[in-house]
Amino acid sequence: INAEYMGWQVFRQAACGLSAGNTMLLKHAPNVLGSAEKIEEVFTQAGFPPGVFTNVPINGEQVNTLLEHPNVRAVAFTGSTPVGRGIGAHAGKLLKKAVLELGGADSYLILEDADVELAAQMCTSGRLLNCGQSCIGAKRFVVTEPVYDEFLKLFKAKMSNVKIGDPLDRTSDMGPMVSARSRAGVHQQVLDSVAAGATIELGGECLPGPEGSAYYAPTILTNVTKGCPAYDQEIFGPVASVIKVRDTAEAIKVANDTPFGLGAAVFTRDVEKGNRIAAEELEAGLAFVNDHVKSDPRMPFGGTKDSGLGRECSHYGLKEFVNIKSVVVK
Repeated sequence: INAEYMGWQVFRQAACGLSAGNTMLLKHAPNVLGSAEKIEEVFTQAGFPPGVFTNVPINGEQVNTLLEHPNVRAVAFTGSTPVGRGIGAHAGKLLKKAVLELGGADSYLILEDADVELAAQMCTSGRLLNCGQSCIGAKRFVVTEPVYDEFLKLFKAKMSNVKIGDPLDRTSDMGPMVSARSRAGVHQQVLDSVAAGATIELGGECLPGPEGSAYYAPTILTNVTKGCPAYDQEIFGPVASVIKVRDTAEAIKVANDTPFGLGAAVFTRDVEKGNRIAAEELEAGLAFVNDHVKSDPRMPFGGTKDSGLGRECSHYGLKEFVNIKSVVVK
């Protein structure tokens, strides 16, 4: 599991896996090993017997060896699509179940009848959540032409108003990125997008901070077209790609024109229309109307296309890690 949400992602998997009667091994991201130890302590303090939930502090190169152990019957992974492909391929070779929660480039559709103020607020929250480092973070903002100028003005104002600071300070709206390396990767995607024709409307720069920190300015890119990294790729940082379209039909087409399919949102005052688009037209595992995408333990969580396989949470998540047996008695 990656370090995106180092507690929540573990507990939501554990809730399903343990409830189904399994034992679990946790291999966490290498930069949050202390958190992994604390999570194991929580299960111990809760009274779980030794061995039911075990933290395994191994490196990435050892994962396949662990997966090959005969007592390991399934794997759940949260992380990047390339790494997930490798884990899924190895699990398939071993005929072991895999649930893969991978990358996302969530599209938010702002239709011509949207409450633009609400849309701008939800899009800001959805993009800057966890400093933009969220698989279900809003990343591509597909805006119909009649409301494009109004939306961009409001969106830019709200993104500009964000208080950046110490994440332990409750008055801060956004903290730093997870590492200088991650920030450098995001900044390169921004520079490559500009080279491909995108325009920086806001931000687009590394910010100063305490030594070792990795602050990045909330960023808005416009004139984003197919072939541009901001259109085609997942940008795992506080960077918003705003794409102008003619109408609802083109908005749906652009929203689906991505290799990812984790989350999506529709903003419209016509809730019935929004519900139909969300349910029937968007290629995503989660689709929200007039709100930003979020996870909830009562609701199945997972994606389509390059965003992964299987589901977490709810009874669907629980059933991922059981063997279905037919028993006939005469």
